Amino acid sequence: MDIIGFLKSQFICHLLICYIFIVSGLIINFIQLFTLILWPINKQLFRRINCRLAYCISSQMVMLLEWWSGTDCTLYTDPESYHKYGKENAIVILNHNFEIDFLCGWNFCERFGVLGSSKVLAKKELSYMPIIGWMWYFLEIVFCKRKWEEDRKTVIQKLLNLRDYPENFWFLIHCEGTRFTEQKHQISMQVAEAKGLPKLKYHLLPRTKGFAVTVQCLRNVVSAVYDSTLNFRNNENPTLLGVLNGKKYHADLYVRRIPLEEVPEDEQECSTWLHRLYQEKDAFQEEYYRTGTYPAVPIVPPHRPWTLLNWLFWALLLLYPLFKLLINMINSGSSLTLASFAFVIIIASVGVRWMIGVTEINKGSTYGNNENKQK
Repeated sequence: MDIIGFLKSQFICHLLICYIFIVSGLIINFIQLFTLILWPINKQLFRRINCRLAYCISSQMVMLLEWWSGTDCTLYTDPESYHKYGKENAIVILNHNFEIDFLCGWNFCERFGVLGSSKVLAKKELSYMPIIGWMWYFLEIVFCKRKWEEDRKTVIQKLLNLRDYPENFWFLIHCEGTRFTEQKHQISMQVAEAKGLPKLKYHLLPRTKGFAVTVQCLRNVVSAVYDSTLNFRNNENPTLLGVLNGKKYHADLYVRRIPLEEVPEDEQECSTWLHRLYQEKDAFQEEYYRTGTYPAVPIVPPHRPWTLLNWLFWALLLLYPLFKLLINMINSGSSLTLASFAFVIIIASVGVRWMIGVTEINKGSTYGNNENKQK
C-alpha cells in the first residue's frame, strides 16, 4: 500500500473510532442525566447504574490500549497482595510521567473489575469536558480548583460522600499534582531545597494535603494504599495519538500494597510518610532504569473480554445508520448536503484532536510554574 493510501486508511479508522466514542458517549451522558430522578428515591441504585454506564465510556479507551494497540502491561507485585486486588477499596498513588499514565491506571482497574467505579481527584476544568468530564460528574468524582483554601471544604464533603458507596472502588490520585517535565522538576526541587525536604530525581515534590485529607476521610472504608510506579520499556515515550494509531507499547507497573493502618492519622506525620514514600519510589525508578525490572514477581493479569464486547456493541449499533446515511447522501447528489457532512467531519476531527491535546505533556498544566512565580 502506498503512503497516501495508508494515511487515508488510518484517517478513516480514526474517524470511525472517534465517531463511535463521541456518539456513544453523548448517548450515555444523556441517559445519565435521566438517572438523576433516582437520586432522591434510591441513591445506591443510582450509583450502581452509573457505574455500569461509566464503564461503557471508559472501557472504550481501555479497549484502544489493550486490543487496538495491543499494548502489553506487566504487573510487578507480591503474589499475596495480588489476590486482594479488586476485592477491597483502595487509594492508588500513581506517578505522573507519561501522556497515557491515566490510561494505564484505568487498565489496572479494568483487569481487576473496578474500572466502572474508579474515582479520581481531578482538576475542575475537566468537569466541563463532554463525555468523560460529564461521566465523572455522575460518578461523584472529586473535582478541585487547585487552590487548597477554596478546595478543602468541597474535597472533604465529596470524600465523605463515598463512605457508603455500594461498589468496591479505587481512588486514583497523582500526588505530584501535574505531569513531570524537566522545567517543573527544576522548580519543584527549588521548593524542596527551600523547605529542607529531600530532593527527588525522577518525581516532582508530592503535594501532601490532598492525600492526607483523602486518608482521613476514607479511613475504615479503604483497606490499603496501592503505591504504583509506571514505566515503559526501551525508553518508549507513549502518547494517546500513538495508541490511536495502533502503536504497541510495553508497560511495566510496580504495585506495593500498604495497609492503611501503616499510614499515620496525623496530617503532619502523614505528610512526612508521603515524602518518604516518594523517596522509595525514586529508588525503584533508579533500579528500573539500571536493570529494566522491579523487585517483585512479574504477573500478566488476564484480559477481560468486556472492553472489546462493549466496543463491538456500540460499533454495530452506530455504524449501520452512519453508512446508510452516507449512501443516501451520495445518491442524493446534493452539493449542500455533502458540504455539510464534510464540515461536520472537520469539526469532529478538530474536537477529537483537542481532547487528545489535553493529555499531551507539552500542553499540560502550568501548575507549579505559576505558583513559583507568585512566590
